Amino acid sequence: MPPIAAFGSLDIHSEYVKYLSGKDTVTAYIAYPERPQPAPAVIVIHEVFGMSDFIRQTTEQLAKDGFVAIAPDLLSRRGGTPSSPDSARKLIATLNADTVTADLDATRAYLKTVKAARANDVGVIGFCWGGGQSFRYATNAPELKAFVVCYGPAPTAADMAKIRAKGLGVYAQNDARIDAGLPDAAAAMRTAGKDYPYAIYPGVGHGFLRTREKPEVADSAWKAVISFFRAQLKS
Repeated sequence: MPPIAAFGSLDIHSEYVKYLSGKDTVTAYIAYPERPQPAPAVIVIHEVFGMSDFIRQTTEQLAKDGFVAIAPDLLSRRGGTPSSPDSARKLIATLNADTVTADLDATRAYLKTVKAARANDVGVIGFCWGGGQSFRYATNAPELKAFVVCYGPAPTAADMAKIRAKGLGVYAQNDARIDAGLPDAAAAMRTAGKDYPYAIYPGVGHGFLRTREKPEVADSAWKAVISFFRAQLKS
């Protein structure tokens, strides 16, 4: 079963691309919707498992929903995502936060060369480890328009005060480790004068958009994500 239901039905084109981040090369998977006008763009940040079928399919679904979507392999500097999920997890743990930011900046810069993309209307979505990176990237990228955190941890209150983008949180009821930090994160965002609406989806656990343990819940969450991006990025 695909990771998300096919709500959008635009024809798409997808491919792998490479671009520089400093002296290193990042490999990314990009999908474009076939539409007459340039589209807003969404950067997809992968889970702790690295580049995967789920991430590629999510990137394609965002294109079907009307966005140019690009998923950088943030393990590119380590030779790319290995075939073993355990090996990928171990490599993810070695990544430097500043290097991740640099590679995401390079991804945003690459989008400026994509004629099919409206490079000033960019959002980011991340899952699991990538959810935390999405939240953190919003603290480092003032030009970002929107960010979605899918069951990822929050940055510090001091860092959250730097966020300019609009945010949306997608969380799971059966995910006590991540959910335990939600009240403090929401309070920090309120104190900083930031709006951070979020939903805790019932009866599902961490990674539910990938596992689709309850398809109707995953579909509901995805519809909320697409509605949010369409509103913030003026799709």
